Amino acid sequence: MSDPIKVLVTGAAGQIAYSLLYSIAKGDVFGKDQPIILVLLDIPPMLPVLDGVVMELQDCALPLLREVIPTDKVEVGFKNLDAAILVGSMPRKEGMERKDLLKANVAIFKTQGEALDKYAKKTVKVLVVGNPANTNCLIASKSAPSIPKENFSCLTRLDHNRACSQVAMRCGVASNNVKNVIIWGNHSSTQYPDVHHAKVSQHGKEVAAYDAVKDDGWLKGSFISVSGHLGAAVIKARKLSSAMSAAKAICDHMKDIWNGTSEGEFISMGVYSSGNSYGVPDDLIYSFPVVIKNKSWKIVDGLPINEFSRGKMDATAAELVEERDTALTFLGV
Repeated sequence: MSDPIKVLVTGAAGQIAYSLLYSIAKGDVFGKDQPIILVLLDIPPMLPVLDGVVMELQDCALPLLREVIPTDKVEVGFKNLDAAILVGSMPRKEGMERKDLLKANVAIFKTQGEALDKYAKKTVKVLVVGNPANTNCLIASKSAPSIPKENFSCLTRLDHNRACSQVAMRCGVASNNVKNVIIWGNHSSTQYPDVHHAKVSQHGKEVAAYDAVKDDGWLKGSFISVSGHLGAAVIKARKLSSAMSAAKAICDHMKDIWNGTSEGEFISMGVYSSGNSYGVPDDLIYSFPVVIKNKSWKIVDGLPINEFSRGKMDATAAELVEERDTALTFLGV
């Protein structure tokens, strides 16, 4: 057995964390022979709830789980971390302007970035889940100058998984028979789910997604709008936001960072845009197709981009530029 790794989950008393912690603690994410110390951070009013979560984790009697540390203190929560999953954020309340939401979250992710900078290992891998995830991730990274920008990413894997599933259902195949879907841009309704480079395995052979679906109108219309708005549909149906699917996406994302992507496959994640080959403005956290090896991601270069895709990619980039510039005014930069 290797030495334990230290993994932080923020917003740990919330419902996404409740769906997430068991999978991490039993070895689904970091490996079946990787012992784990789980650090659970939340705000002071949530500490009694957190105590209940700790009791349940202990009751699971999981052999890889060496210790659980519940806390509301950043100096405890961020100390010597190998991985940080930042789930907690200020949710948008009814009547709240987007800029008010950004302002509240800038304060949270500035504090957490500074804590990462001060207490965590410089090799820590940071995944930002709390919305607006792309811009929160950017703020956290800018507030942690001693940690490489490449160590920060935000979650667009839920959107990626959703798009794969939509195509799979349309083609009558299992979701693992769809690969190389791309989510471009922001984790918002402007995101662009792109299947121009996707492949579907049907009857033992791989075909282009457009050829498998045979409905260009659907792929350029309701498929895109459904992918961008399904989260809202879940809230309407459940009266709660996506938790099970978000937790699964977090597991997929972190597992790929730790173990790498499969040969010939790429996945989507929000990463630093600087120096990309797709004309996306620098200094954003923007979702790209990436491959991962040795815990390092690389944007998949050289994919042909048609005019339809270009317009969608530029629109979501424009939203991210506006979000970034608004956030930076709150950061005092």
